[in-house]
Amino acid sequence: MLIKCPECELQVSDKALSCPHCGYPLKPEALKPRKPRQNKRKRLPNGFGQITELKGRALRKPFRAMVTVGKTPEGKPICKLLKPQAYFETYNDAYAALLEYNKNPFDLMQDITMDELYKRWSAEFYPKRKSIHSYKAAWKYCSSIHKMKVSEVRTAHIRFCMENGTIESRGKIHTATDSMKRYIKMLLSLMFKYAISYEITDKDPAKAIQLDISQEPTNGHICFTKEEMSKITSAVGKIEFADIIYAHCYSGWRPRELCELRIEDVDLEHMTFKGGMKTKSGTGRTVPIHPNIQNIIANYYHRSAELGSPYLFSIPNLKGHKDLKMGYHRYTVRFNDVLTELKIGPHTPHDCRVQFVTMAKEYGVDEYAIKYMVGHTITDLTERVYTKRTTDWLQSEISKIK
Repeated sequence: MLIKCPECELQVSDKALSCPHCGYPLKPEALKPRKPRQNKRKRLPNGFGQITELKGRALRKPFRAMVTVGKTPEGKPICKLLKPQAYFETYNDAYAALLEYNKNPFDLMQDITMDELYKRWSAEFYPKRKSIHSYKAAWKYCSSIHKMKVSEVRTAHIRFCMENGTIESRGKIHTATDSMKRYIKMLLSLMFKYAISYEITDKDPAKAIQLDISQEPTNGHICFTKEEMSKITSAVGKIEFADIIYAHCYSGWRPRELCELRIEDVDLEHMTFKGGMKTKSGTGRTVPIHPNIQNIIANYYHRSAELGSPYLFSIPNLKGHKDLKMGYHRYTVRFNDVLTELKIGPHTPHDCRVQFVTMAKEYGVDEYAIKYMVGHTITDLTERVYTKRTTDWLQSEISKIK
């Protein structure tokens, strides 16, 4: 049936919702507002790249993002996969990644400095690590290349940092130790690996660095002589940080384990502390506090609590440092300073752990008790699985050491 449109007066069907001639609404109540389209795909600007949906396969991330790097003689775009991530779950995720890339694209021609690279790399790397102090210390030794462009750094520049780089600590100038040289190489290798993944550069000059035999890790740790231990004991309370070295010799922790001890894991009522890392046997082990160092541990416990530091051994009032933690590098520097003042050496912080084991065997501490306390793997099935040792037993064993 035909009716007349009240607006244009032309004939239209009585079933029409609006006039096909002028658009006048004939049945307004039937017209429903359109719902806005969800997840509408945004159009990429020219030269931004392209996003392709890979169909035909059940992919978790089917959207592939590619960046434009140039054009063919015919004018067609040359594209390559977006790095470090090219595949995304949704179109809009891929779009956002391309947008971010084009805000600050990483390419071989970009004039990025090593300092800028370090900031970008550390922002991604440091949150994933428990201990970062050695990496931060290693970067300080590389001040000669901070302002250099990444593309200009050569192997000789890195070798210069390792051999001639210095830092100032507590009014003294320090050169890189053998251990720190390994950290410098490790740090720069990680940074260049990051740079390669973002196509900031295409080479890793740190890879060519060969450490001398004297710089390679060795197992040549030695304990202190009786005369040296006597000097350390006499220095407690007189020379700053000598008490930490003394406590280290009577606890058997690995140097990094000592630095990572938290006050929440120190039980002053039962005189134990809990910590450890590196191996399954070493992680989360409870070690009794030797009677000789109970006052030292209690003093550091209360001092850290007052400072608001979660770590047992904290270093307050460091100029320019907000972090109170005594990391491995800070401990090593102070360890060397104390031993130099006492005219003892050469030794490394790990020698304190060797000293503990040596004294324990000298005073007849049970072999399994030593392994429990230092975090070594116990191979004896009966001892490892069926024998349950108590903290009281460990306390009686460690107390044998005088």
